[in-house]
Amino acid sequence: MTYLLGIDIGTTGVRAILVDETGRVAAGATVGHPLHTPRPNWSEQDPEDWWRGTVDAIQAVLGKVGAGTGRQVIGVGLSGQMHSSVFLDRQDRVIRPALLWNDGRTSAQCRWITKRVGEAGLKRLVGNPALEGFTAPKVIWLRDEEPERYRQLRTLLLPKDYIRFRLTGEKATEVSDAAGTLLFDVRRRQWSRALLDRLGVSPDILPPAVESTDVCGRVTPAVARRTGLKAGTPVVGGGADNTCGAVGNGIVKEGRALASIGTSGVVFAQTDRVKIDPRMRVHTFCHSVPHRWYLMGVTLSAGNSFRWFRDALSPLEVQVERISGIDAYTLLTEEAQMAPAGSEGLIFLPYLTGERTPHRDAAARGVLFGLSPRHSRAHVVRAVMEGITCAMNDSLGIIRGLGVGVEEVRATGGGGRNAFWVQMQADVYDLPVVTVAATEGPAFGAALMAGVGAGVFGDLIDATDQFVKVIGATDPNPRHAARYRESCALFQSLYPDLKASFARAQAMVERQAGETE
Repeated sequence: MTYLLGIDIGTTGVRAILVDETGRVAAGATVGHPLHTPRPNWSEQDPEDWWRGTVDAIQAVLGKVGAGTGRQVIGVGLSGQMHSSVFLDRQDRVIRPALLWNDGRTSAQCRWITKRVGEAGLKRLVGNPALEGFTAPKVIWLRDEEPERYRQLRTLLLPKDYIRFRLTGEKATEVSDAAGTLLFDVRRRQWSRALLDRLGVSPDILPPAVESTDVCGRVTPAVARRTGLKAGTPVVGGGADNTCGAVGNGIVKEGRALASIGTSGVVFAQTDRVKIDPRMRVHTFCHSVPHRWYLMGVTLSAGNSFRWFRDALSPLEVQVERISGIDAYTLLTEEAQMAPAGSEGLIFLPYLTGERTPHRDAAARGVLFGLSPRHSRAHVVRAVMEGITCAMNDSLGIIRGLGVGVEEVRATGGGGRNAFWVQMQADVYDLPVVTVAATEGPAFGAALMAGVGAGVFGDLIDATDQFVKVIGATDPNPRHAARYRESCALFQSLYPDLKASFARAQAMVERQAGETE
């Protein structure tokens, strides 16, 4: 028996899985790591915690299968959180804690980049706007705020690529993760020398960028002794967590889109040719499928909105879950089914922490619109779920409007595990919604990439055809789809009407927070 090892460097922990030659996940292990918020709006992690977690997770997953399993691993694939920055000095030591994808300290640097390069220049050179989550503003922040450390900077790596360096001694990245740095020419799949020149950042700090299925390092003897892997085991480029998750769900052909509802919501659609939204409402990044791209829209508080409703307004359901083990979300979803599609005009805007797609507005906030005495709590629960789904549909609509044909949507995350929510998505998107037997997320996609690099599969289409199994398909209900066209149109009209009020509310809250009681 041979195995492929997939490793995902997530925000809360490292996940390692072994996939056998039949596509079965033979074992998995997760090792958590801390997240640090030393100041408001800051989010940091110590890369050494990722490395310790990776070693522990590899040892644990090999131990679950049995002694000597490491010698049967024929390839390693890496996935990781996008955008987060690892700064190394001349001796390859970490200079400071990594700034994460959800770190918000770089607003001033984003404004500087946009002014320096211009929105049109950013669209032309890298295909995306300057956002706080991206890597380039973090580099400029280091230069602005910690100049002594910036002078020490010799290498910039992304999380999974730091783990590659520790596993193999090789510094490299791959195109899907590089595309999220705002330093990468997504059209040409190479670093943008023109943008780097405009920002005054040396290209020497950047590692080579390869395709996701290319072998770009091998496990060193020292790491082999420590982990149980075999020295010389090939490590492929791997991918950003979003692309690895998409590959693990079979999004490797144009015509398929992924709707992932987790804490945030992601709509991901492959394109065979590069397409860039003229208004940059959705991102254009390089796919892990070689020489392919994808468009991605993000709803910042998708599942997080449902979680807020559970935690803030559903104490009874939380108590029942604690006592009986019945999931609180299951109880809430059952209650939502008591209300009709469209929730009798009740609309929820899920902008609890601002919104990325399509508004790019950090000041936007959640809204419950249209309350009347007829509305029960069942209406409110359903409206929350419908609002999340309409927000996801905003991204899907932009992608389709750019000429990307979408024939089916594959649902994953919390929105893919509940039959009621799957049906709601089919009705809102007015497309068939497919579910697959994929429960492992990005680590599974990374393992498939390792299989291509190791020669097990010809390419990622071959890999997913063999290992990604469709287990269900849900067609839209025409009557509900017609209702949702109307209610989602009302949903879309509310943000423009409220935009100025959101800004006023934010200014008021900030002013009041600074006042002494």
